[in-house]
Amino acid sequence: MRRVIAAALAALVSTSAAFAVDIETATGPVSIAATPKRVAAYDIASIDTLERLGVQPVGTPVNLYTSALDAVAKKAKPVGTVFEPDLEALNALEPDLVIVGGRSSPKKPLVEKVAPAIDMSLSGTDLIGGVRARVAAFGTLFGKEAEAKAATAELDAALAAARKAAEGKGAALIIMTNGPKISAFGSGSRFGWVHQALGMPTTLKEMQNAPHGEAVSFEFIAKADPDWLIVLDRAAAIGSNEQNARATLDNEIVAGTKAWKNGHVIYVPPADFYVASGGVQATTRVLTALAKALSAAE
Repeated sequence: MRRVIAAALAALVSTSAAFAVDIETATGPVSIAATPKRVAAYDIASIDTLERLGVQPVGTPVNLYTSALDAVAKKAKPVGTVFEPDLEALNALEPDLVIVGGRSSPKKPLVEKVAPAIDMSLSGTDLIGGVRARVAAFGTLFGKEAEAKAATAELDAALAAARKAAEGKGAALIIMTNGPKISAFGSGSRFGWVHQALGMPTTLKEMQNAPHGEAVSFEFIAKADPDWLIVLDRAAAIGSNEQNARATLDNEIVAGTKAWKNGHVIYVPPADFYVASGGVQATTRVLTALAKALSAAE
């Protein structure tokens, strides 16, 4: 089997193959000699983007966490979870390429035992730039350049609308609830892309570079006193039965903030913002939701 995999790897992924297509990945540029026909994907953001481009994976994780991808899941075979690939199920599909990224990124060496794999993770605070790059890469890889151009135009239109809606609206505080627990995220965090994309400052002077945020109290939120609260409900994003964000934040301390008093609390689409973050459709929907909420305050 090792010889088969080695041969497949040499045939599909190469640094010098004639007529190869070069694409950018999280681990650097990769040359792929032929358009993949049977793709398995463990990265939900990539699956989201592939759907927009009209590329149907043959295999996906058992749980995609978002109903927006139900149609994709119905046409694909389950190949384990994002965290634990099922190599037997994956091998049975005979994929010629496996896509990992984000939470599934550490499993790249494992799935490479079955087929060539690429890591399409995104990192840094310029999420929008990363989404554009991944859309372009997939468009090139699958011969879907026209679809990629259209998807990018939709993303850019949503971004422009959100930036316009955010003008003059003050500062925001991004928080994530996980049942009764709360974390705050600054401009240098995994959610800091919102501040950069919208041109909207954060109320936080500290924890700017804490990628995964920091645990905070209701009193912390009251002291920050943001003009806007941007809220991610993690429990809702992963389908947990934990207490929802609205219930967690509904108390006298948070109610005293400018954001709460003025109705400036935005609950972002949870799965799009957390699980499928970086997918072109998911990111477009998040920007559209932000624009709608910010515009409603005018």
